[in-house]
Amino acid sequence: AVPVGSLRRLELGTGLLLLALSMVCCATPARREMVVTATAYNSVSGQTSGDPSSAAWGERLEPGIKASAVSRDLLSIGLTHRVPVRIEGLSGEYMVLDKLHKRWTKRIDIYMGLDVQAALQWGKQTVKISWAGSSRPAAFLYRSLASSSRSSSRARSSSR
Repeated sequence: AVPVGSLRRLELGTGLLLLALSMVCCATPARREMVVTATAYNSVSGQTSGDPSSAAWGERLEPGIKASAVSRDLLSIGLTHRVPVRIEGLSGEYMVLDKLHKRWTKRIDIYMGLDVQAALQWGKQTVKISWAGSSRPAAFLYRSLASSSRSSSRARSSSR
């Protein structure tokens, strides 16, 4: 006969596992928003010390693509390589393909190809940006369950 306590632990463990799996598989990450300073840049030699078509992560910037560079402080809050960003006042999403110099904070730079006039017209603006945030509660729950599972597994093997 199986002790009742063991069955309850099994039911609870199975329930938590199913909850975690549903959150990991089905969770839609919340959109994050913040206000930043936005400037614009071009693929022209006067605006860089290196290859004007080469971005910080090695991407090739070509006129017509919707790309942006972000200040390095934004990397730690989820605006990392290839994250799509919506920028207030512009249509569509701009892929993060470049990084700004470390002296800048709370700033993005919008890639405008070879159109220097468009970049000058954009100038320097304060805008709201948004992007899909991480699904932290699901990831946290998964790590917690995995840790709990390893602990109970060690406890079982040490009691044998």
